[in-house]
Amino acid sequence: MSQTLQAVRGMNDILPDQAELWEQFEETIRDWLHAYGYRPIRMPMVEPTPLFARAIGEVTDIVEKEMYSFEDALNGESLTLRPEGTASCVRAVLQHNLLYEGPKRLWYMGPMFRHERPQKGRYRQFHQVGIEALGFAGPDIDAEQIAMCARLWDDLGLQGIRLEINSLGQSEERARHRADLLAYLEQHQDRLDEDARRRLHSNPLRILDTKNPQLQALVEGAPKLVDYLGEASLKHFDGVQQLLRDAAIPYRINPRLVRGLDYYNLTVFEWVTDQLGAQGTVCAGGRYDGLISQLGGKPAPACGFAMGIERLLALWQDQGHRHEIVVPDAYLVHQGEAAARFAFRVAEALRSAGFAIQLHCGGGSFKSQMKKADGSGAPVALIVGDDETAANAVSVKPLRGGYEQPPEQQRVGFDELADHLGTLLFPMEDDDGSL
Repeated sequence: MSQTLQAVRGMNDILPDQAELWEQFEETIRDWLHAYGYRPIRMPMVEPTPLFARAIGEVTDIVEKEMYSFEDALNGESLTLRPEGTASCVRAVLQHNLLYEGPKRLWYMGPMFRHERPQKGRYRQFHQVGIEALGFAGPDIDAEQIAMCARLWDDLGLQGIRLEINSLGQSEERARHRADLLAYLEQHQDRLDEDARRRLHSNPLRILDTKNPQLQALVEGAPKLVDYLGEASLKHFDGVQQLLRDAAIPYRINPRLVRGLDYYNLTVFEWVTDQLGAQGTVCAGGRYDGLISQLGGKPAPACGFAMGIERLLALWQDQGHRHEIVVPDAYLVHQGEAAARFAFRVAEALRSAGFAIQLHCGGGSFKSQMKKADGSGAPVALIVGDDETAANAVSVKPLRGGYEQPPEQQRVGFDELADHLGTLLFPMEDDDGSL
């Protein structure tokens, strides 16, 4: 007997109970983004590998270790399952000249892929909501995006998520800081771990973001980028902070916050929590003014962020929240060949009238069907037998409480069924407000 095939490690099935939770989350996301004027965009899951090497940076963990890349057998092109969404979104904006008519607020949601060790809230196929504002230069869009996140946590009822911010300044400021940082780290090269030594001359800024506890004291003593920021960068960062204070959004400046992607400049931020173990970041982003020109477009400012859906849902559930269980308006049982055909017609007619009807399929006794009707959570069972079929009618049986005087089972004609079911499920209020 052949062995049952399993999903790829770190790429998980989302079963119905969890999928309903995802749908509730996604509905909240769409309403939230609509309130801020963001429009949806959908990009392919597979992109040319050079897109991510150019955008993210060749000396990053993502490009060096984590991307799922392969050669297209048809033409030999190197392709990659997208590890993040910003590069794909900017590529689409440039390819279709979306900035011709002015700045754009865009969002996307879908799977990303990184080959890393699976753990709670971090998988090899994971899902993100990404938000990109392209063509906006001032600190107001940075602050608005941070405020958006604060509002979403409130909408979801999430607690214990803290905001950390920093400024990476501009490229020339980072270059001066990089030179001094490199000199500092070379003086202490014997204390660096293997990862830090590998990055020492290619991307020393990333060493500041190390998670190795043995390097924390060394990192604390390193030159701080904020000390190298010029007047314009400081003014931009001060503007972001002032707007956050105006909105009463608490934050902490973290001078070691550098983010893992090379395209960031000026404002960067992370929303973090202590409730997910080592993987504490649930949302992160910042400004990336140079990426559009880096990918071949006319220079334009941009700012965005992404949040991990799995991490947010894990936090949401850990804090005791549960999704709403969706039940049908009625469960339709039937007995007999003619009744089955009539029941099919009844179900379709009621669905056309706007009701959610679960039609029993697969046969079974009347008793077993009624048991399934009760288990469905539906407030009403609709019953069709030979007598109902002959009379062109349906028996309506309430299954739940919630009525001041529970109605008895009634036989209702086919033409009156939709009105009767609507009155039963959604009673109108009298003029005085009572039912």
